[in-house]
Amino acid sequence: MSVRVYKEMRRCYGFEEVAIVPGDVTVNPEQTSTDLVLGNLRFSIPILAAAMDAVVDPEFAVLFSKLGGLAVLNLEGVQARYEKPNEVLRGIIQAPVDRVASLMQQVYSEPIKERFVGERIQAIKQRGGICAVSVTPANTKRLASLIVEAGADVLVVQSTVTTARHMSKSAKGLVFSELCQSVPIPVVVGNCVSYGAALELMKTGISGLLAGVGPGATCTTRQVLGIGVPQVTATMDCAAARDDYFHESGRYVPVITDGGIHAGSDLCKALVAGADAVMLGAVLAQAEEAPGGGYHWGMSSPHPALPRGRRIKVETRAPLKQILFGPTTVSDGTQNLIGALQTAMGVCGAATIAQMHQVEMVIAPAIRTEGKSWQFQQACSQ
Repeated sequence: MSVRVYKEMRRCYGFEEVAIVPGDVTVNPEQTSTDLVLGNLRFSIPILAAAMDAVVDPEFAVLFSKLGGLAVLNLEGVQARYEKPNEVLRGIIQAPVDRVASLMQQVYSEPIKERFVGERIQAIKQRGGICAVSVTPANTKRLASLIVEAGADVLVVQSTVTTARHMSKSAKGLVFSELCQSVPIPVVVGNCVSYGAALELMKTGISGLLAGVGPGATCTTRQVLGIGVPQVTATMDCAAARDDYFHESGRYVPVITDGGIHAGSDLCKALVAGADAVMLGAVLAQAEEAPGGGYHWGMSSPHPALPRGRRIKVETRAPLKQILFGPTTVSDGTQNLIGALQTAMGVCGAATIAQMHQVEMVIAPAIRTEGKSWQFQQACSQ
C-alpha cells in the first residue's frame, strides 16, 4: 500500500555538521582582507556585536568601534529605559535563577524614554565611535527620526522573524521601502532564514540582512515556538538571494549570520556558507568590558506573557581585544577570532571574504568526534 507524502522535507545543516575544504593554493594570512562594507561604511573586521544588554553598552560600543567592528546598541533595552542602567544590570546579574524571568518581565516593562535614546547615541558619537542601534519593527516609525537626529550611523530593525510583507490590523504598518527612503543612513533588517523572504527584503532597499532564527546561545525560539533553520543552510539560502538580487539589480546587500557562532571555526564556516559578516553575542559577553559581568541573556525577555529569553552564565574570560585578536590562552577557538579567520582564509587560498564564498564545504556529521575522542570526552566532563 502506497502512502501519499504529506510534506517533503529537505536536509539542512548546522555548523557542527560541515567542514571547510582547504584550497589548492594558499595565501599568506597577513595578506588577507577581512573588510566589511555596509552602505557607505567600511569596517576592518566582519563582526557585529549583538544588540543585547549583556553585550553592548555605550562604552563597549566605542571600544568595539575602535577595534574595527560594529557594536549594535539595543534601544529597547535597559539603556533606553533607565537613567542608571548599570544598577538595573546588576539586579539582573545578581538575581536568583528562579526569579530571573519574572524580574526581566518587570525590568523591560518600563517605558522607553526618548531622551535616553538621544543621550546614549550621543555618548557613543562624542567619544569617536561608529554608532549602530537596534529597534523592533513596532517602534521603528516612532524612533527613526530621533535616531537619525541624534547622529546614529546605522539603523538595525530586528525581530525574531522579519518579512517584507506583514499582515496586521494596523492601518499602516512599517514599510521598509519607505523607511529606507526616509532615513539617510544604512538600514539593516533581520532576522530571516529563507531565500524568498531575503530576496523580498533586499528589494525594499535595505543595506544589510541578518540571517538566523533560533541558534543563539540564549535564544529559546526553537524550544518554545519550534521555529528555526540550521544556520549553515539559512546562511546559504540568504546568500543565494543576495547573489541573485545583485545580478538582477547591480546592488550588493551584505548577509550577516546572526547566532550560533561559538568559536572561530563557526565564524569561518559562516563566511564559506556565504555570509559577509557575523553577529556575535555570547562570545563577546565573555569580554571583561561587556556589561553583563559574565552573564548573557537574549532580546526576547520583554514579552509580557511569553518571556523566551534565558540568562546564562558565560564567565568573564579575557579582554575584548584578546578575544578578537589574541594572543589566545585557550584551545577551544573562543579567542583570537580574527587570527583564526585569517589563517583559514590563507589555507583556503582566499584573499578576501568574497573569495571565501567560493571555497568548498563538505558534509561532515562526525566532525566533532572524528579523531578527537579524548578531547571530546574531556570537554563533556568539564
